[in-house]
Amino acid sequence: MLPALIALCAICVGMYLYTETIGKKVAALICKALASLCFVLIGFICGNGSLSSRLIICGLVFGFIADILVNLRYTFKKKGQMLHLIGIISFLIGHILYLSVAVSISDNPLISLVAGIIISIFLMLWMYKRISVSVVLKIVGIIYIGAIVLLNTAAIGNMIAMQSSFTCIFALGAVLFLVSDILLILNTFGAKPKRSIRIIHLSLYYLGQVLIALSLALIFAYS
Repeated sequence: MLPALIALCAICVGMYLYTETIGKKVAALICKALASLCFVLIGFICGNGSLSSRLIICGLVFGFIADILVNLRYTFKKKGQMLHLIGIISFLIGHILYLSVAVSISDNPLISLVAGIIISIFLMLWMYKRISVSVVLKIVGIIYIGAIVLLNTAAIGNMIAMQSSFTCIFALGAVLFLVSDILLILNTFGAKPKRSIRIIHLSLYYLGQVLIALSLALIFAYS
């Protein structure tokens, strides 16, 4: 079942990119929703019922919802900004749920917090020199980037300290998610968007979510 879902996710991502390119908005939305549904199903299959497992699955569900909302802004242009903001907030909730798990098993959460704050400040200063966004999106972006960077510092800290299969796969998924978001933001709000960057960031995003979902098969050591 898992190999089939992973393959289906990859196929749906490819179909999404194709239908998006030819301007089929409804078909693109369906393909994207199916691709995101795949990583949610992988999470449910791999989950073991523990609190940490349930929190990560909820994070995957919020990612699924966010993917739909973000794409709906192309269909309902009058409410595009609102849908985009709600989608970002949904992603943010997902990151916070992932972060809660990473922090709960961390031996040194304070070190991860300090490192995350420092990296977030430098990353946002670097990014905001290269993009142009509204004040509202900038405020939401600060919170969003801060959350995902904190997730990464906590996840990488756990990987270094514990070196278990779960912490390694979870950390890799978080890193790919972060890189995908950075590419997305720069490509959307920076200079002229490039199709190649779009393909790369979407591929990294889905790979990251799939890895986070698959990590649940190895989370049995944590409650």
